[in-house]
Amino acid sequence: MFIFANLINTAAYILDIALMILWWLILVRAIISWVNPDPRNPLVQFLYKTTEPILYPIRKMLPGSLKFGIDISPIIAFLIIMFLKSFLIRTLVDISLKLRGL
Repeated sequence: MFIFANLINTAAYILDIALMILWWLILVRAIISWVNPDPRNPLVQFLYKTTEPILYPIRKMLPGSLKFGIDISPIIAFLIIMFLKSFLIRTLVDISLKLRGL
């Protein structure tokens, strides 16, 4: 059973790292959006391609926020990421600990 516990623990660790990287990408995109970046810049294109699949559905649910020029989708994405980190990752770690018998 310890092999399955290690697998779950490793999956939780990888998911934690992936969520942290996503958090930083969204933060950098939000900061860069304040300075009107060049859309042809490869870094800007990378940031948009990696964060748009997460931010677009949130933005689509909140159409009124764009009327005033304020995009709050990064804030909601941060809240979702924090929820996933505190609930899902801790749950996976707890499951792996219970499988180990600790």
